[in-house]
Amino acid sequence: MPQALDFDIKQMVLFNGTFGPREVQQFADAIASDMSHYRALRDAVAELDAKDDRSPASNVRLGVCLYLLGRYQRAIDILKKGDGGALAHYYLGKSYFVLEQYQAAIQSYEAARQAGYNRDDCALARADAVRYSGDPRAALAILDSLSGAVEQTAEYLYQRGATVAAIGGNPSEVVALYERAVEANRNHPGALFGLALENDRRGNDEEALDLYKRSASRFPPHVGSLLNLGLMYEDLEQYERALQCYQRVLDTYPNHPRAALFLKDAQASSDMYYDEDAQKKRDRMSQVLSIPVTDFELSVRSRNCLQKMGIMTLGDLCRCTEQELLSSKNFGETSLIEIKEMLASKGLRLGQFAPERHVVDIFEPEALSADEQALLGRPIADLNLSVRARKCMIRLGISTIGELIRRTGDELLECKNFGVTSLNEVREKLTTHGLKLRGD
Repeated sequence: MPQALDFDIKQMVLFNGTFGPREVQQFADAIASDMSHYRALRDAVAELDAKDDRSPASNVRLGVCLYLLGRYQRAIDILKKGDGGALAHYYLGKSYFVLEQYQAAIQSYEAARQAGYNRDDCALARADAVRYSGDPRAALAILDSLSGAVEQTAEYLYQRGATVAAIGGNPSEVVALYERAVEANRNHPGALFGLALENDRRGNDEEALDLYKRSASRFPPHVGSLLNLGLMYEDLEQYERALQCYQRVLDTYPNHPRAALFLKDAQASSDMYYDEDAQKKRDRMSQVLSIPVTDFELSVRSRNCLQKMGIMTLGDLCRCTEQELLSSKNFGETSLIEIKEMLASKGLRLGQFAPERHVVDIFEPEALSADEQALLGRPIADLNLSVRARKCMIRLGISTIGELIRRTGDELLECKNFGVTSLNEVREKLTTHGLKLRGD
């Protein structure tokens, strides 16, 4: 965006002149393309803030710039001393929104509309605040009331996608709306985040990583993108990059609880010493053990028996003994030989990791009600865990709530990147369903 770079930020902040939505967008685009402009903005704001003889118009300019720097409460205090115009009310709303004061934000957006700010922009901002306040259907009603060119804008498409997702609508519709939003504006941070999150949930890590990066590179950055990008960097053991993501959040929100916890976890992980060669061997073994048994050409009888026993991977087989397999109905010596040959081709054997099997509490189906059985059979995704916790569930091979509660807290903590924060999150989610981890 060349035009965003062909202006003097200090000149625009300190001296009277045209200052409206177009100039604010120029600031954002310039900083996104070159962070040296952020320092220029910060220095100019400090100089203007030090002046005692600011006019109401200067207070509006200062307040908006404070918002861009992430100093939201200070922005509110200064904007209230502004000229009472449309721009002042609109950025009062945006500052209240970030501080989660949603009703105040809604009132400010309405005041901005009445003062002459773009009606569609005010409506979209109100829909965002209403959705975050916990009423996505009311937000959808606001979006439904809009018509015309606004329906093809990236912000409208993003808000609609996020609202449909909040209501629990069709995931395919949500993805389509986000994709259309990115087509309308390839740099829309919210739409990029939404699309990244949907890819992340589907295990499309490379696509999600790229989208999170693009969203986080915008200014002001999308907090959700920075947090999830940090988690993905941790999974890749790129701890310095993860720390940078969390620190960027804390630079703007010094008291952000999740960013502070994630930063602490990432620092602890980056300080761990380990034998690199040993780790590589463990990683290779882990990859082999995670190979699905369906990747091999087994007889129908063997395949059906393994499926009935819940044996999905080579690792599952290595935790079984010959006696356990032979005790399964229709599993005979022929199938046993076939299984042994399959494992031998990968340097493995039956019972190799039998001592590592978890001793678990057994739930007798007849002792549970139909509702309890249904609850334990629900997918782990129904707990709406954070990205980090969810990925640890995948690593541990936990796919249902019933499988989760058969694990102890200590067993979960053995999983890479699963810390006390994630453990507390899992316990809280289970508590809402009246469940506990084994041993709790």
